[in-house]
Amino acid sequence: MKKMFFRGRFIFIPLAVAAFVTLISYVVMQLWNNLMPVIFHLGVITFWQAAGLFILCKILFGFGKGGHRGGFGGGAPWMRHRMEDRFKNMSPEEKEKFKQKWNERCGGFGGRRGGRFGGDWDNYTTTTEEAQKPTE
Repeated sequence: MKKMFFRGRFIFIPLAVAAFVTLISYVVMQLWNNLMPVIFHLGVITFWQAAGLFILCKILFGFGKGGHRGGFGGGAPWMRHRMEDRFKNMSPEEKEKFKQKWNERCGGFGGRRGGRFGGDWDNYTTTTEEAQKPTE
């Protein structure tokens, strides 16, 4: 049974990817042909042009990694560093007030993902490797 499953997945996965790309290409073609000619007076496109457009967009704009990088909700590096500096320079009273407000608004410092600190408020340190890591 297991042997058949492992053989079958090598056939199923490429077929599933092809079906997904076909479906997405069809949706892109329909959206383009129903919206773009009317709005921007552009011509209609074929299925293969829609598939190429979809692949080009995935190459240019990424493949859906998405999400925040943790810490103070992601964002621009200059903003993360600014917030890290502010948090380091807070007095214990200011930290406690910040924790209370954050818990009221967001339900905790790290949210569902745990954040950079993992809930350890008082032991906040940025490692040099993390600070020197190039941003994407």
